[in-house]
Amino acid sequence: MKVLVTVKEVAAVEDDFEISGTEIESTYLDYDLNEWDDYAVEEAVQLAEAGDDVEVVAVTIGPERAEETIRMALAKGADRAVRVWDDAIEDTELLDVETKAQLLAAVVEDEDPELVFSGVQANDDSFGATGIALAETLGVQWAAVVNDLDTAGVLDEGVASVRRELEGGVEELTDVELPAVLTIQTGINEPRYASLRGIRQAQSKEIAPKSLDDLGLDADVVASSLDITAMYEPETESDAEYIEGDAGEQASGVADVLRDAGVVGE
Repeated sequence: MKVLVTVKEVAAVEDDFEISGTEIESTYLDYDLNEWDDYAVEEAVQLAEAGDDVEVVAVTIGPERAEETIRMALAKGADRAVRVWDDAIEDTELLDVETKAQLLAAVVEDEDPELVFSGVQANDDSFGATGIALAETLGVQWAAVVNDLDTAGVLDEGVASVRRELEGGVEELTDVELPAVLTIQTGINEPRYASLRGIRQAQSKEIAPKSLDDLGLDADVVASSLDITAMYEPETESDAEYIEGDAGEQASGVADVLRDAGVVGE
């Protein structure tokens, strides 16, 4: 059995930063594995540990820099990885959901996994739609916002029995026949820390670079329907007052502010 996990390198912005045009200066960015994808990797690795002959393949869309991030997935137990990148992708300012779904679909068709895990959303753009768009592009069944998965059903019956979150705190129990795409919610498991041994082993695991040509795609596939027209730091519409001093002085200051505002009496 083969499980493919989509992972994404996301950028976290420092508290103080500068914007250049429609981008944040790279010197103010730190890169890491997307939080939701961390849970997806853990779910795939647990599935591999529970079954026999289960291969876990991680796939990402990103430049060579992203290999450091994808090696975290390898260090946590993924067997190998695929990294999709191309000059045409690099020249694209923003990859929309449709574009990412088509790129990932080409990898899925090449790898032919029984199951694809994707994080519910990404820390940076928060589209929350790539996994479902991927399933629609592939024409396979899917379940979104999965917070529990019956491992035995997947391994023994070829059916993913899942519990997933719906609106208003409602949960749904449903069966999804494989092949399928599941978007994984945080809290479904407890992602492991990469061990020193795992980190060392990850250095020798394969990360196969794939260009558009390798995937049988042309440059038109990365023509995004979305454009970034502006980027700015929003201005606050309220004033904040910081009260100096020790706990007693701060408490007294807060009381004065509340009295002045008429919230409490004299």
